[in-house]
Amino acid sequence: MFIQTEATPNPNTLKFLPGREIAPDGPREFESEEDAADAPLAADLFLVDGVSGVFFGEDFIAVTKTDAYEWDHIKPFLLGAIMDGLQSGRPLMGAAQSESGHANYAGEDEGLVKEIIELIDTRVRPAVAQDGGDILFHSYLADSGIVRLKMRGACAGCPSSTMTLKSGIENLLKHYIPEIQSVEAVE
Repeated sequence: MFIQTEATPNPNTLKFLPGREIAPDGPREFESEEDAADAPLAADLFLVDGVSGVFFGEDFIAVTKTDAYEWDHIKPFLLGAIMDGLQSGRPLMGAAQSESGHANYAGEDEGLVKEIIELIDTRVRPAVAQDGGDILFHSYLADSGIVRLKMRGACAGCPSSTMTLKSGIENLLKHYIPEIQSVEAVE
């Protein structure tokens, strides 16, 4: 098995491309070892010193490390864990691992929020997935026209995420939906 790696705009996140499906039912983020309890491969990756986050995309795995570790030191261990996990025959995620994705929204602006989510799904998420990340709708504050988004995978903590959020996503959403005044990230 050959696993390619790609750098991401986030220097603390590396994208691993094993050449097979990882999360066909939708991206899944693991922020801690406890989050990965029902996902054997993610749990194995957290056993590598320095790993602070794991993100499963449709056909990739993005691993985030702490500043205290260098990729040269932990990358071989991650490659070994990924190879072992994929060749073991174990399921990557348990049956209870499905994620709802975007936050639910009910209210008088429900139609507008559906437009926001449609734009995020069709124009934003495919682009950020190429960089090992994901972005989900979190909330819409109608009185101020603020859209709040959750950054995941390589997008979370990325030095260029503010520029992507303001110059890219905010401009896109404002162009199609005039009610939007601003876009913000939430933790």
